[in-house]
This record gives sequence, C-alpha cells and structure tokens, in this order.
Amino acid sequence: MRVYFWGTRGSLPASITAETVRAKIVRAIKSAESRTFRSDSEIEDFIRDELPFTVGRTYGSNTPCVEIKNGDEYMICDAGTGLRDLGNHHMKLIEQGLQRRSGSVFNIFVSHFHWDHIQGFPFFTPAYIPGNKVRIYGFHKNLKGFFEKQQNQPYFPVPLASMSADIQFIVLKPGREYEISGFKISGIEQKHPGTSYGFRFQKDGRTVVYSTDAEHKTSYDSTAREENYPFLDFFREADLLIFDAQYDWNEAVLSKDDWGHSSYVAAVELAVKAKVKHLCLFHNEPTYSDERLDVLLEDTRNYLKIYNDHQPHPMKIDLAYDGYEIEV
Repeated sequence: MRVYFWGTRGSLPASITAETVRAKIVRAIKSAESRTFRSDSEIEDFIRDELPFTVGRTYGSNTPCVEIKNGDEYMICDAGTGLRDLGNHHMKLIEQGLQRRSGSVFNIFVSHFHWDHIQGFPFFTPAYIPGNKVRIYGFHKNLKGFFEKQQNQPYFPVPLASMSADIQFIVLKPGREYEISGFKISGIEQKHPGTSYGFRFQKDGRTVVYSTDAEHKTSYDSTAREENYPFLDFFREADLLIFDAQYDWNEAVLSKDDWGHSSYVAAVELAVKAKVKHLCLFHNEPTYSDERLDVLLEDTRNYLKIYNDHQPHPMKIDLAYDGYEIEV
C-alpha cells in the first residue's frame, strides 16, 4: 500500500512567490560554490542529498487531497486543489497509454465541506469524461447538495449536472464498517466548526488513518487525556496516521482555541498512546514558510523525545508535502 499526497496545505492554497524562488536559487548557488557537476544526475543527487529540503524543494501549495494506492480503483481523501493535479496526472497516463481513456473508478472520501476540502472538484478533469465513475462518500446528510451549491451560479460556470461522468453520492453512518474496493473503512466524528469526520482504511493487514480538521486539547482538556478517549481506539496501531497539526502549541492554546485544528503536541501524545507506527503531520498552515514548517517538524520530533521519557514508544514522524509518497 502506498500513500501519495497531492495537497497538504490547510484553509487556502499557499502560492510560492518569485521572491521566495529567488531566495532558494541564491542559497542553492552558494551551496554549490566551487562544485563541479559532470552530469544532470550529479546535479539531481546534489539537490536530493545535500541541499536542505527548504532550498531544493518546497512543502507545496495545494489544499488537502491524499491518494491511497492499492488496487485498480482510486481511493482519495478530500477534494482540495490537489485533486486537480491528481486528475491531470491521470490524463497524462492516458496519453502515455498507461491508463484506459474511460471506465476508471474514483472513490472520494470527504471529511467536510469547507472550501479547502472540495474546491478542487470542479477542476477534476476525469469527472467530465463519459464512462468514468466517481463515487463520493461522506457522513454529512446533504452530501450531494454541498457539491451542487459549489458549482451553482454565480460561483462556477459549469453546474454539477453538466459533468459527464457517472457521479454518485453515498452517505455513510458513523459506527459502521464498510467494504469499499477491498478496503474496510470506518469513520469518526471530529470536533471542528460544522463537524468533520476522520476515516480509517484497512487492507492486507495495513491501516491508514486520515484525520484532518480535528481539534484535540490534550494539554488542558482532561477528556482528551483519558484512556477511553475514542480517538485512541480509532488511531490504534495505525501503520500511518495523517494528523491535522496546523498550529504550534502557542497558537493552538492561546490564539486559535476552538478554531477546529490541533497542534504537534496533541499529535505526539495521541499517536504515542495509540501506538501509531508512523505519524505524518498534515493540513499545513498556509502562512507558514518552508523554513517555519521545518522548525515545526523539528519541534515535533524533539517533543517526542521528551514525551518518550514519560511513555516510551518508537515512532517515525514526518511532515507532509505536495508530492510526498509513503510506502505503508
């Protein structure tokens, strides 16, 4: 099973500016000073192995969209702007003869309907191709209505009904387990304005949990620290936990309490208690630069070392970026 991140920013897209690109180029040239490269592959090796991530790459700009790869059908979490890139990639595979022109099945699991989680759908090219099947799953009752409103005038020129693929909306119920495309899938209600839902995917002995736009107050809410806190079972022994850690601790507690997002402190504490194997921070704050996101990741790993003195548990920690792929 592989997990590919098409969009990792939260709230709204975070474009990279010309000034930021220029600063990265300057730092890269300085790092390469007096170096001689004899081939393009040596340049690629230098960028990958020697340049800091924040110089050679970027955490990205797209809003949430994550693909779980295991089987012929697409399994997609959320439909942020990253969905557009996923669709464009699918079309390139068709051009290369690596994907059939129609008849593909896209299963999309929607956490909730804030714009950053659905705004990519009107630009999802496969949804305009006759013969394709798009299945949109969610726990909110008016699932279809939310997608229709987004594409009604005056917000978008093409109504949902004009998309040529076979599009169906399937409302799920919390507390039940579903079999979809070979996966066992369940959900959990999360604290977030308007209510969001997390998803747990199980297949071939592997478990991936997608839990974004959820606020956990482990630092000052006794409920979140109790052993029967329901998310502990939901996260239990996940091979990969994708977790909303949009804020640092100060923001989460002091200035953005009840905004519906969590901190890296909550991420570490819950993941350790649930014996998660790999924690991936997600829903990156759009105002954070690549450098600040690097600091957030370092702070998270350092906090794990501190917390492990209290409750030891070996766990890998990463911070998601657009284009990141994980083998589960």
